[in-house]
Amino acid sequence: MIEPSPHSNWDNLLSSQESKNGGLAGRYASALFELMQELPADQQKSLTAEVADLLALLSGNDELQKLIRSPVISAEEKTAAMGAVSDAAGLSQLLKNFLALVVEKRRAAALPAMAQHFADLVASSRDELVAHVTTAQAIEQEQIDALKDQLKKAFGKTIVVEAEQDSALLGGMIVKVGSQMIDGSLRTKLDSLKTTLSGS
Repeated sequence: MIEPSPHSNWDNLLSSQESKNGGLAGRYASALFELMQELPADQQKSLTAEVADLLALLSGNDELQKLIRSPVISAEEKTAAMGAVSDAAGLSQLLKNFLALVVEKRRAAALPAMAQHFADLVASSRDELVAHVTTAQAIEQEQIDALKDQLKKAFGKTIVVEAEQDSALLGGMIVKVGSQMIDGSLRTKLDSLKTTLSGS
């Protein structure tokens, strides 16, 4: 298995991805995806699952989100915290090194976006579409399956659901597929109502 150190080849990979994907999160995700192509099929599958688990962990843990976003927490503290998370989650050395580099480059706040971009790249390579679903509370598998069926009918492709929680939504859900967003959250409805009332 390829397990480059946090410093070997990453800078070259990130630089080579810049013209392909101008977004910071996209460049990091593309670099990780490119390295994944050198792995055997079973390890590619494992890495894809690990990144999905990491995204779920980041989105479902408020304290962890605060840690990676805080500008006052040092890179050393973030590295130690992410190292502990990586060990607890049993992540591969490749992904551990990737996370170490991201923290070192002070890009930890973009980790959720990187994980989402990575999922999009994997799905695209399989002729699938990723639906990023945000809900106020954990979504049941039955609801996920129903959503997959509806989106498959709409887009004509196999749908992979990446679910995350955001208590600020209050209720409902936000579904993003590619550049298209379906916002059915209670928070958005309330904000729209406030805007309408303030203008009356």
